[in-house]
Amino acid sequence: MTGRRRLTIRPLRTTVVSAVCAAAALLTGCDGLPGAEGDSGGPITVMTWAPEGTRATNMAGMPAMAGAFARWVNAHGGIHGRDLKVITCNERNDSVAASRCARRAVEEEVVAVVGSYSQHGRAMMSPLEASGTPFIGGYGLTDEELSSPLSYPVNGGQAALLAGNGRQLAGTCKRVALVRPDTISGDQLPRLLDAGLAAAGRPPAADLRAPEDATDYERTSAEALKAAGTDDGGCVTAALGERTDTFFDSFRRQPEAGAKVRIASVLGSVKQSLVDSTGGAKSALEGAFATAWYPAADDRRWRPMREVIDRHAFGDNRVDPADPGVQTTWIAYTALRSVLMALDADDISARSVRTALDRGHRVATGGLTPPLSWRYQDLLAVPDYPRIVNANVTYQVVRDGRLVAVREGFTDVTKTLERRRAHV
Repeated sequence: MTGRRRLTIRPLRTTVVSAVCAAAALLTGCDGLPGAEGDSGGPITVMTWAPEGTRATNMAGMPAMAGAFARWVNAHGGIHGRDLKVITCNERNDSVAASRCARRAVEEEVVAVVGSYSQHGRAMMSPLEASGTPFIGGYGLTDEELSSPLSYPVNGGQAALLAGNGRQLAGTCKRVALVRPDTISGDQLPRLLDAGLAAAGRPPAADLRAPEDATDYERTSAEALKAAGTDDGGCVTAALGERTDTFFDSFRRQPEAGAKVRIASVLGSVKQSLVDSTGGAKSALEGAFATAWYPAADDRRWRPMREVIDRHAFGDNRVDPADPGVQTTWIAYTALRSVLMALDADDISARSVRTALDRGHRVATGGLTPPLSWRYQDLLAVPDYPRIVNANVTYQVVRDGRLVAVREGFTDVTKTLERRRAHV
């Protein structure tokens, strides 16, 4: 729309709406007029998807956090006076459903897909790439999220977690058994963990595949214990999403799975709600290692997110501030809001969002990550994951029933990921 066209249309539009407001003032009130400062049209629409109600991993907290974030934004003036509208979609841990969610995002002309979770990278990214729709801050399970030019990740995905977990375990474990899903995304995990172990001269982990929707892991537990050994220096790490607790429940019932075998996982597979539900300080997870993307949940840097949850999630128990999916969604929407506020109010679209990010719009996350920017020169030199701009992880441990930081600050696993190619 040209400037000349605005001059001929806006006065008419303003006059009409002024009359409507004057007539309806006693009933509804009018806080402002379309065309006044900060108002540029209808809502800005985005989408968040995640699996809900499935037999495998469910991430209902991510769309729920997206809704709370939008309510907070809209309660504080929106984006240039426009509401932020979030459409959610149940990805169902299914490639057909993931593709359907992506196609719906295109049909709804969303300006971005934000803070979403899927194991089906090709199914979800292909429609977005064809339409030019940016994907901001996905969970990072798939290669496509960390390689597509339309993806703008806020963390290093599962790649950074597993490489970091290998480095974390290498300082303690002589032998490691990895229990992971028997899925395409799970097939990537052993080599990533092994890269972290190799950085400290440790041998590769025993790779144990397991169904991600099993109700019992007795056989896998026995295999893990055999691979790790029962003497000092044996460790078992599991990355089974929501079924990780089922695995560890089976594992602790193994007769020889005593204190000498250290257990570990990555955050998301082990989280505070799991520790709480399995006994807190008396949980079988007491002493377990965990590798995460972000600071521990009790860190003061999460305070703004917690305040938004308290005021705008309305007691929704799906929104757990200690859940890494919720945390990733918070950071992803922080990035979205930052770029939208930097755009011209009259030019907000998938294209303008993508262009701003590609040209180096810089996002501050309050110290939860380094400042984020996705210019070519900001991309890390990781050949298999060329879209990563943040390969930091944190090391945590379950102590007195709480997931707490092992040490202050982040650990950068960029070099470990770069060396991964040598171990493939």
